[in-house]
Amino acid sequence: MLYAYVRGPKGLAPQPQGAPLAEALWIDLYRPQREQLAAVGALGVEVPTLADMEEIEISNRLYREEGVDYLTVVLTGADLEKRQTSGPVTFILDGQRLITVRHHAPRPFETFPERAGRTSAGCGSPHRVFMGLVEECVSRAADILEGVGRGLDAVSVTVLGNEGGRAKQLQKALADIARLGETVGRVRLALLTLERALSFFGALDHAQGMEVRGLVKAEMRDIQALAVHADFLAGRVSFATDATLGMINLEQNATVRILSVVAALFLPPTLIASVYGMNFANMPELSQPWGYPFALALMAGSVGATWIFFKLKHWL
Repeated sequence: MLYAYVRGPKGLAPQPQGAPLAEALWIDLYRPQREQLAAVGALGVEVPTLADMEEIEISNRLYREEGVDYLTVVLTGADLEKRQTSGPVTFILDGQRLITVRHHAPRPFETFPERAGRTSAGCGSPHRVFMGLVEECVSRAADILEGVGRGLDAVSVTVLGNEGGRAKQLQKALADIARLGETVGRVRLALLTLERALSFFGALDHAQGMEVRGLVKAEMRDIQALAVHADFLAGRVSFATDATLGMINLEQNATVRILSVVAALFLPPTLIASVYGMNFANMPELSQPWGYPFALALMAGSVGATWIFFKLKHWL
């Protein structure tokens, strides 16, 4: 799909039908088809393939070719099944327009057009649109990290509660922690690639000069602050994982202790029953009318004595 935007009264507006694509200020390619790639190629811009975008070498993600700047970052977003994932997004700046190429759906690409006029960078030029879109991505990363913090708060309440019989709750908490940890990792990767892209972009010689570089420095400070926050949340995830596993072990130990106590209580009666089950000829109790009640009373007394012993030892 191809989305083309021009400057509107309050930000960016979709380009009118039939207008030349060359007049667009921002062209957004989402899972582009062959004809859409050809339309952008007619503007003199080569669009990288998904395989090219997935290369992890810095030289393949940040480079200038024939006066066109290519900056590839990894952002969180949704795939076709609406599942959260991470994927590469390439920003292409040729001096006249911004072209973005993506194969998943980061939320900032949906919210930015209406907010473009309210960003600190504005949308007066392709480079400012790029900076505004980066600002939206950083804001989205901050929102995700805040959501992770709230999720960890909820998990802490579940894990550190005093209720008994919480095996299923603890299993669910462990799954939630794993999901939150994965989210923190994706955001941390996004911040890392955005920081590298901004470093490359800030070193380029653009017409806006120091004004754009000032915006770059401001976004770099925001990214570094969020990176510290992400590291803090990663530590919380590690602590929550350890606490949850510890609580699961305590729940399992309590169950095993109950089974052990029950087995110990029935061990003396089992021993007595085994003694009277031996086939010796000279066992006088077997021929007495009180033999059977005596054996039952002896077994019950052994259970009571064992239970009293455990209570005195504070094992129960």
